[in-house]
Order: sequence, then C-alpha cells, then structure tokens
Amino acid sequence: MEAIKKIEIVTNSLEITKVIEILEKVGVSGYTVIEDVTGKGDRGKVFNDLETHVLTNGYVISVCTHEQEQKLVTAIEPILKKFGGVCIVSDAKWIAH
Repeated sequence: MEAIKKIEIVTNSLEITKVIEILEKVGVSGYTVIEDVTGKGDRGKVFNDLETHVLTNGYVISVCTHEQEQKLVTAIEPILKKFGGVCIVSDAKWIAH
C-alpha cells in the first residue's frame, strides 16, 4: 500500500468549480464531488430546501501526495475564509488499480 494524504473539502456549492480547478492545477488527477451537502458549522446550518444551490455546500474528496498537500491547502484557504467551509487533511494509504 502507498502512503497518501486524504483531502476532504466542504464549502459553498458555487465554489466547487474553483476547488476542482485548484486540484487540477496542483496535479491531483482524481476526485469525487457530492452536491447539496447539508449540516451545521461556525456560520450556522446549511439547508437544502431551495431550488438553487446558492445556499448549499458541496463535498469534495480526493487524495494527493505529501508534496501536493501544502500547495493545495494554501490555494484553497482563501476560498474557505471568504465563503466558509473546511479542508480536512489526514494520513491514509491506498491501493490504486
């Protein structure tokens, strides 16, 4: 098994495109996006009861190398500060096909 960093990002749905652009810019080749994520954070509850995605969050999960981690976190931090959200980085191992 190979040691990797697991990246989990939750932020405003409208910013998910920018998050994906950042992932690709730092060389992360794959990711999974879950739309319309609800929950509660420092900025209050996030509901999914409107027809628009403006007030919902999206969830992105991916993996990267240790070298990519800091570039990724540095690039995503301004989005999280402006629109809210979290970026969780944890140690993981994987077997790629």
